[in-house]
Amino acid sequence: MSILSSLQWLEATQFSTGIRESTYVWAIIDGVHVLGLCLFVGLTLFWDLRLLNVVMKRVPVTEIWSRLIPWMTVGFVIMLFSGLGLFVSDPVRFYGNIIFRIKVVVLVVAALNALAFHYGIERRLLEWDTTPTTPAAAKVAGALSISMWALAIVFGRLIAYNWFEPLV
Repeated sequence: MSILSSLQWLEATQFSTGIRESTYVWAIIDGVHVLGLCLFVGLTLFWDLRLLNVVMKRVPVTEIWSRLIPWMTVGFVIMLFSGLGLFVSDPVRFYGNIIFRIKVVVLVVAALNALAFHYGIERRLLEWDTTPTTPAAAKVAGALSISMWALAIVFGRLIAYNWFEPLV
């Protein structure tokens, strides 16, 4: 079974049709997605700015991280599930949308950056907790994170204004 045929099956389900054809459900899911995005990306931006030594330089990174990560996780979960709900509403159209595909690539890069941070830099937070400057790797991770999430937001917004013929 191909990806396209799987998405065509998904699009024909009652769940997908219900989201797509409802007067309010899609708008509610979209609103929840934006709220999750604000929570996650807002706190992630704050964290990334700390990694870049722009904000709260005198506060230990472990203290900031321990306070932000629970809320960042909540925002991410909200954003993930509502984003999947939006995708399920019209999967064939999203799949054929080049801007959506670019957004997916950006999200994969953001995820790889987060995994690299989690399995590399984060394990050494205590080592540089009180140093006056963060390590170069942390700065790179912060700058890449800011860039990828900004691009994800821009491309996510542009999905609605696809100027290109669908790829399917």
